[in-house]
Amino acid sequence: MVFIKDEEFIRGKCPMTKEDIRILSIGKLNLEENSKIIDVGSGTGSITVQCAKLLGEGIVYSLERDEEAFNITKENIEKFNCKNVVPIKGEALEALKNIKEDEKNLSSFASIFIGGSGGDIKEIIEVSSELLKTNGTMVLNFITLNNAYKAIEILKGLNFKIDITLANISKNRGDSYMMISNNPIFILQGIKIEE
Repeated sequence: MVFIKDEEFIRGKCPMTKEDIRILSIGKLNLEENSKIIDVGSGTGSITVQCAKLLGEGIVYSLERDEEAFNITKENIEKFNCKNVVPIKGEALEALKNIKEDEKNLSSFASIFIGGSGGDIKEIIEVSSELLKTNGTMVLNFITLNNAYKAIEILKGLNFKIDITLANISKNRGDSYMMISNNPIFILQGIKIEE
């Protein structure tokens, strides 16, 4: 399995899930060859593209509200020749509700990654839960403890089995080998349990 390096992505000024966090988060998505997944808040599209490359027969729905980020996601999809991505521009909650309106999508997604919520985290998790299969996986990334805690409580209320990781990554800069730390990231993994 080959993971794409940060510097290989077209970036612009958009937020990007950095390489180490990307690898950990994707590892927690429990992807299979034919998984059907959603990337909420794609930013540069680094999660979208990496998942698309790992899925042979699967499909990625990539949601992004910001115009520049949406365009950069599309550029990265094209750069990495990802034919199995459906890019959707719009607010996450609205886009998820639109996906849900097609009833064949209910309980049909194997995994959902939430990297951005635009402040609608409760509703986004609830609609995502309806789209997930039983034993499906939701992975969420947060910088703040407050948002991570809110998401944990929402997932608990929906009877998800929860695994919490706090990743503190430091990387050397230049030839000095001085370690510079990135923001710690909470990686939440929720498994949808049969009710």
